[in-house]
Formats: sequence, structure tokens, C-alpha cells
Amino acid sequence: MPEPKEPRAPRPKSEQTRTLILETAMRLFQERGYDRTTMRAVAQEAGVSVGNAYYYFSGKEHLIQGFYDRIGAEHRVAVRSVLDRETDLQARLAGVLRAWLDVAEPYHEFAAQFFKNAADPDSPLSPFSPDSRAPREESIGIFREVLAGSKAKVPAELKDTLPELMWLSLMGLVVYWVFDRTPGRERSYRLAERGARLTTLGVSLARFRVLRPLVREVHELFTDFLPGMADAKTGTAAATEEPGEPGEPGESGEPGRAGGPGKSGEPGPRTPGRSDRSG
Repeated sequence: MPEPKEPRAPRPKSEQTRTLILETAMRLFQERGYDRTTMRAVAQEAGVSVGNAYYYFSGKEHLIQGFYDRIGAEHRVAVRSVLDRETDLQARLAGVLRAWLDVAEPYHEFAAQFFKNAADPDSPLSPFSPDSRAPREESIGIFREVLAGSKAKVPAELKDTLPELMWLSLMGLVVYWVFDRTPGRERSYRLAERGARLTTLGVSLARFRVLRPLVREVHELFTDFLPGMADAKTGTAAATEEPGEPGEPGESGEPGRAGGPGKSGEPGPRTPGRSDRSG
């Protein structure tokens, strides 16, 4: 006879209020559009004071940040079934991409309105903004797990680069999904499958040392030229980097460290505790 399950503890009232405000905002964004929805309207529909609404969310942009957080949390739950079962890299990556499409589908009708604001590199809604750092890092963490749990042979020097490139591929899929009008977003699912296959091929080819600089060059291309990516990278490094001891290199591990060959084969002097990349 199965043991009776313990009842879940009720959520704190503050969490219930925050969830109510967020769900009300999502509904109004869908009904009225993002630009025509005000914080006052959200508060009125949720049955709370305007001051209370601003207590939990300092503005509409932070309501969307709450939406990002929710999507990210649902995605982390949805990927468990594939990551706990599969060891093939292509199956793991395709499953993670499909899971995002599944989780995001209910919000597709008003996703374009979010994209219009998120596409602005100065907007806090940008996936590269400092406000988006936490969900961005959590999403990149999923791709680290995709690699770590696979049976693919990943060169040690690319283990930090590849998850970020995979996350950037997810951003490309998101843009395509926003404008996909095929039934059930069928083309987006096909793109996820083919993208996973192409990425897996690239990882396989990276076993050959001669091709590894190409992978790093692609990563640096995005880092240096994609709007906001350099700032996002700098912000993450500043939050995590430990300064080196006097006269010793820092923690970046980039090519061109003191005492080792740089990209041209010459010794690469560096400032202690600073990243090699100028950004």
C-alpha cells in the first residue's frame, strides 16, 4: 500500500501575489499588446495597488524579465527527461532545443511584441543585457550539461566555448520561431533537428586539432561583433574572475598566457588578473 504523500506547504503570500501580477501581465500583453499595457492596468486587473505592483516589478521590462525567468525554469524541468536518458550528443541537443519550443509555444502569439523590445541592445529585455545575466547563465549551464553528459569526445580547450555557441544557436532558433507561422511551428522543429545534427558534426570535427582554431574564431566573432555580447561577456567575467597574484596571470585561460605561446607562436604578455580578449 503506497504511503500517503505529504501535502505541499502553501506558497508564501508574497510569492502568490508576485505570480498573480505576472500572470495578469502576460494575459494583458496577449490581449492588448505590450506597448498598450500599463503597470496601472496590470495592478487594476490583478486587484492590487499600483504601489504593490511596483514593489514586485519595477516596470514593464521587469515583468518581461519575470516571464524569461518562468520560461527558463520550465525549460530546465522539461529537459530532464532527455538529459537523464540520452548520452548521444545529437539526441541530447535536439531534445533540449525541442523542449524550449514546447515550453514557449503557449506564448507564441505575443512573442513578436517581446522581440521588438528585446532586439534593442540597450533594452534590459535584451538576452545580452546585465538584467538578463542570471537566466542567460542558467541557459548556458544547460548546454554545459548537454556536453558533459554525452559520450562525445570534446577537446578540453573547447569545453567553455561550445556551450556558449550552443546557447547562441538557441537564440537564432528563438528569432526564427518568433516569425514562424507554419502549423505547430513545424519548420522551427525541423530547424532544431538540423541544427543539432550540424552542431554534433562540428563537435566531432573539432577532434582534429587543426580545426579547433576555427571553432574559437567563430566564438570570438560572435563575442566581438554581436550587439551586446561583448558587454555580456565582460560582465560575466567581472562577476566571476579572481585576480591573480602579483606577477602571475589571471584565471582566463586564454591563449597567449605569460610563459606560453600566443596565437602567433610568440610569448603573449598580459596584465595580471585581466582577460586576454580586448572585447
